[in-house]
Amino acid sequence: MPRLVPAVLRAADILELFLDEQVRLSAAEIAERLDLPRSTTHELLTTLVARRYLDRQAGDETVFRLGPKVLELGARYQQRLEFGVEADAVARQVAAQCGETVHVAVLDGLEVVYVSKIDSTHSVRLISAVGRRLPANCTAVGKVLLAGLSRDEVNRRLKGHKLVGLTEHSVTARPELLAQLDAVRVMGVAHERSESNPDAGCVAAPVVDSRGEWVAAMSISIPTSRHTAEAWKQWEKLVREGAAELSGRLGGRAPDLS
Repeated sequence: MPRLVPAVLRAADILELFLDEQVRLSAAEIAERLDLPRSTTHELLTTLVARRYLDRQAGDETVFRLGPKVLELGARYQQRLEFGVEADAVARQVAAQCGETVHVAVLDGLEVVYVSKIDSTHSVRLISAVGRRLPANCTAVGKVLLAGLSRDEVNRRLKGHKLVGLTEHSVTARPELLAQLDAVRVMGVAHERSESNPDAGCVAAPVVDSRGEWVAAMSISIPTSRHTAEAWKQWEKLVREGAAELSGRLGGRAPDLS
């Protein structure tokens, strides 16, 4: 059982009181409902107001209501839900065109997290899953997402970390990885062949939000048995188009590298 922090639990309890129909509550009401000492309640409320999770309204009796920071968090959560729906929809379109497995991933530190996956229609397909994590340096989506960061930010994340390899073809030398990221920034697309799976390769392109940031990456993953030079060109075209479509749905625009 993980150890929970009492002060954080109490702050969460206060915020969750506003899930009921009560829009405004006084400090006395909050203390009574949660069986908290008045002094503790005052400290928690002062902190939540300072961080804008609550608003204080003065009158005959000072009352509290939810603050703008809660709205910001809720909007970001809703945006995340909408992103998943849109990612699935576009990935499904791309998969229908190429018949191969399509993924959408986001970056978490030096790892990628897969948030969408549409399976190949072929009998020989890749085994993966939404929620799976892989080292970013071993994947095409990871190279795209790292390339979306500045060189200084990449170096900051790499500092003190040893690059993990998944196959004999994985890029684990920092200078080689940085050179590849520079190329991805220029080309707007990344490839990997047998770097995360000895029997597969991927091509990926960036998904760009309204601020111009590379917030996700879309990839087409293909078993090596179906690799041909002509097919790679087609997959690259399709993944660029798919990433651009998803970018447009997010209010962004894929980089023009024509």
